[in-house]
Amino acid sequence: MKVFGIAGFSGSGKTTLIERVLPGLRERGLAVAVLKHTHHAVDLDQPGKDSWRAREAGAAAVLLVSDARSALLLEHRAGQPTLADLLARLPPCDLVLVEGWKRSPIAKLEVHRAVTGKPWLYPHDPCVRAVAADADPPGNMLRIDLNDIPQLVDFILNHADCLPTA
Repeated sequence: MKVFGIAGFSGSGKTTLIERVLPGLRERGLAVAVLKHTHHAVDLDQPGKDSWRAREAGAAAVLLVSDARSALLLEHRAGQPTLADLLARLPPCDLVLVEGWKRSPIAKLEVHRAVTGKPWLYPHDPCVRAVAADADPPGNMLRIDLNDIPQLVDFILNHADCLPTA
């Protein structure tokens, strides 16, 4: 399994970029998973539902299953798991796009939009291999146009790393 990070500040377009490159990756015959980090208080479970009751009673995991999909809810009572731990829980696939995890030691593409007013990540992160941006970055960092989907797909495939061990 190979992994590649898509990093940037909120509002930079990380999810949109992933949404746009996924069809190109699938066209190449790849099974692709997305691991998305969120700092928001997202909870898929609803108070009072059977799954919520099981978790509240102490279940370490609850697997919700319908005819269309399933969702594994894991309790992180000992703190947030590492990126490697989470990647190991994914089903087999060819490539995992990791959204967020700005400080992870994996190869990544920085998504940057000037309108956000946020600083560039790449000067402080040696794992950033290029930027997908609406403006040229300072210095010699490679810039890929946000709308050049074929080049973004090629770049991701050429720079994805093997699953990290820690």
